[in-house]
Parts: sequence; C-alpha cells; structure tokens
Amino acid sequence: MRISAAYLGVILIWSTTPLAIKWSGDGPGFLFGATSRMCIGFLCVHTLLRVRGIHIPRERKALQHYGAGALSIYCSMCLAYWAAQQIPSGWMSALFGLSPLITAILARTLLGEDSLTPRKLFAQSFSIGGLWVIYGSAAALGPRAVQGIVVVLVAAFFHALSAVLIKRINANVPALASVAGTLALAVPAYLVTWLLMDGKWPAALPLRSLLSITYLGVIATTCGFSFYFFILKYLSATRVAMIMFATPVLALLAGYFFNHEPLTARIAAGTALILGGLLLHELGRPRLPRLA
Repeated sequence: MRISAAYLGVILIWSTTPLAIKWSGDGPGFLFGATSRMCIGFLCVHTLLRVRGIHIPRERKALQHYGAGALSIYCSMCLAYWAAQQIPSGWMSALFGLSPLITAILARTLLGEDSLTPRKLFAQSFSIGGLWVIYGSAAALGPRAVQGIVVVLVAAFFHALSAVLIKRINANVPALASVAGTLALAVPAYLVTWLLMDGKWPAALPLRSLLSITYLGVIATTCGFSFYFFILKYLSATRVAMIMFATPVLALLAGYFFNHEPLTARIAAGTALILGGLLLHELGRPRLPRLA
C-alpha cells in the first residue's frame, strides 16, 4: 500500500465522519452510537486479523502503544460524540483543524521536532483568529454551542497527544494490530461508560442512525483507523495531523448539502482563517513519500 493512497483514504473517511457521528446519535443517543460503533469495529478488525493470520504483539512497548492510541479512540472520540449533538457537524472538522497546531506544540515538547519557528507561530495566530470567529457564531446559538466548541478543542488535544505519544513510543506494530489492540482497551471503557451513564437499549433506532453506526464501525473504524496507524508509522506526527487541512471544507459541504446545516459568511471566514494558518504553517514541507 502506498502512503499517499492511505493518506487520501483517511481524508475521505474523516470528511464524512462528523456527519455520520451526528446522525448516529439521533434517536439512540450519542453514547449508544459511539459504543455500538466501536463494538462493530472491534469484531470486524479481529475477524480480519484471524483471516490474515496477523499476530497482536503483547510486549511492553506494544501495550504502551495501544494505551496511547486509546487516548484518541476513547477520550477524543467520546468527547467528539457529545459535542456533535451541540454544534453542526461541519464545525467539528473545522475545529479539529487546529490539531496540527496542537500537535506541533506537543511534538516540540515531547519529540524535539523543530515545529515552533517564527513563521509557524505566525501561522498559529491565523488559526486562533479563525477559532475566535467561529466561537462568536456559537455564542449566538446559546451556551450549549459554546460548550460544544470547548469540548471539541479538548478532543483535538487528546487526538494530538495520542499521535505524539505513539511516535515517541515508536513500537513496531502492524497497522491492523494497532487498531485491534487499541480497541481492546477502548471498547470496555465505552461499555462501562454507556452502562453507567445510560445503560438503556434505545426504544427506537432510525434507519439513518443504524446505517451511520454501521458505516462508522465497518469503514471509519476498521479502514480509517488502520490507514491512520499505517501512515503514522511512516510520517511525522505533525505531517499526519495535516490531514485536518483538507477535511474541514469537505465536512462543511457535507453538512450543508446533506443535513441542511448553516454555512454563513462568518463560519466560512473562520474556517478560511484556520485553513490559511495551516497552509502557512506547512509551506515548504516535502511532498508525501511513497512506499512501494
């Protein structure tokens, strides 16, 4: 598999994930949607492992690798699922667009990467300005929208921290095994969270919610996370985080066309500032390498 193909696959999957997350929680609730998605993904991944005969490493470094991955799959995703019920799905992707900047700071601190040059700091100011513009839009929608933005930013932090820790641990774990090991830790956490905070089987499960949960479990979890761990093995944490450069525009358009979400000039301006900052942040980076 070529790295560029996996990179593109993650962009396409993550562009549709926010809307699918929002739809999956309509009716059954966000915790049921998240938990059922991870259970489906867990079954799919372990089935593929058996078919392909891939062993799941269990040495100490591999276990640390799975724990770092769980920060994203459990902590980040759980928060994102809650926030998806408070703000438009396209906003989630735009706000997650700040992940490269968060990753750059963490990579400088934990990995020693040269990620905080004056140009990059200037670029961050653009994206922070975009965040402020979108935050102002949320204030007009009420306190829950503001809370949703804050929670998404915390989710983005956990996502960035997970990627940086995975790079720091540097365990040589196959991508599919990485997903399996991480889900083995995350799924019990999801089940316990659902049982403690909800624990009720939904009275109704709309077809759109069922299809969204299935898509998220089979495609977004099994394929998306496998692609993600694959490229994270070969590219820097900051470079992988640049996936967030492409996904916000596609996610905003998906929310606008398929879920009738607002796409005001202010939202567009805020998103443009975030993406402009990311583009300035990445000027001069080498092209994606290819793996034969």
